[in-house]
Amino acid sequence: MKNNLPQVDERKLMRKVSIRILPFLILCYILAYLDRANIGYAALEMNADLGLTSQVFGLATGIFFIGYFVFEIPSNILMEKFGARIWIARILITWGIISGCTAFAQNEMQLYIIRFLLGVAEAGFFPGIILYLTYWFRGKEQASAIAIFSMAIPVSYIIGAPLSTLIMDNFNFLGFEGWRWMFILEAFPAILCGFIAFKLLTDKPVDAKWLNDDEKLWLTKTIENEKTVKQSKAVKQDGHFAAFKNGRVWYLSIIYFVYLTGSLGVGYWMPQIIKGFSDDLSNTQVGFIAMVPYIVATIVMILWSRNSDRTKERKFHSAFPLFVAAITLAGAGVFNAHPVLSMILITFALTGMYSFKGPFWTYPQLLLAPSLLAVSIAMINSFGNLGGFVGPYMMGYLKDTFNTTTVGLYFLSTLLLISSIMIFFLKDVEKKEDIKKVKETEKANKENVKEDSANIFI
Repeated sequence: MKNNLPQVDERKLMRKVSIRILPFLILCYILAYLDRANIGYAALEMNADLGLTSQVFGLATGIFFIGYFVFEIPSNILMEKFGARIWIARILITWGIISGCTAFAQNEMQLYIIRFLLGVAEAGFFPGIILYLTYWFRGKEQASAIAIFSMAIPVSYIIGAPLSTLIMDNFNFLGFEGWRWMFILEAFPAILCGFIAFKLLTDKPVDAKWLNDDEKLWLTKTIENEKTVKQSKAVKQDGHFAAFKNGRVWYLSIIYFVYLTGSLGVGYWMPQIIKGFSDDLSNTQVGFIAMVPYIVATIVMILWSRNSDRTKERKFHSAFPLFVAAITLAGAGVFNAHPVLSMILITFALTGMYSFKGPFWTYPQLLLAPSLLAVSIAMINSFGNLGGFVGPYMMGYLKDTFNTTTVGLYFLSTLLLISSIMIFFLKDVEKKEDIKKVKETEKANKENVKEDSANIFI
């Protein structure tokens, strides 16, 4: 018997893994963004009903990310301890319940509390999934896998924009306004998916009953070997707190913070920006207009990330989309009085923002030791998501101050440009080291002995 891994159809196996894992994770992330972002559509009626100013709305929107920030790293550590199946199910159920409670808010303070608790409940979901994908996909497939998963964000807007506004315009009974029914009805799917996740998800390949023994062994050992190669090339740092002392982690965190300040500032204010084009637009019309940029963004982000994986190039594929987003978002501010042109430019801007994510999230695996990944990914996402507080709040503050969203768009555009420039200063490790690591991983795979299988299935 040859001392190598079992022979499997690699392409068929990875397709099986993708089909089993990604569709359900995409559905869960669609629900996550739907339940955190539907407040943007609720604002079309809720602000008047609760007497919220633009600045108060921005604060209520952004305070979600304070709770998210505080509890995200502990949540990711607990996911490693309890496993993805249990922890993701817990996150889905608790955030669904709390999101539904938004319907019962009677004033700004109650809204602040509910939004903060929603952030606490959802903390750890995105970085947990990014970590989870590293258990199932090799480095060369991760940008595409992350991009496919991340397409849930624009898809959530494609679905959520018309759905939320249709509910608001057509559900008004039992003394509840349409925006309150929207929060109630859109919370139930998350709770249901929490129970499904507990039954459906598999923590790691070795636990997968839907893979045969050869497939389990091949996938487990291949990914282990890849991580071993990366660990040997990285500075060995152990313990959860090592990530806090790592300069690369902080640099990536700052990039993501600046990026999310810009992108989430646009996302939460989009319905009100569109409504500002004409007072004659109904909520439903606003929703259908808002979905158009996200359709384009979804298609382009998948193609862009696949090209990044094909060429094994990350820097340009991360920086250029943000540069395009910065220029076109500033243009949307300049041509704010021209609705059609402004929406075209916003479409380009959102497409750039979403195309950035897949290539960017390969950087932790490229630059950091595997022992640091769980906490580092959580730290980057957690610190970055503080931008979700700054962006919407500053948009509200600037709108109240200048009585227009144009100044806010200039502010967000500047931040996206800064983020793009920062990426160009990242160490240029992609192509040369990626190719070298692939060769080293292939060599390591050949040195594995098949008798390792006995240990894996114990």
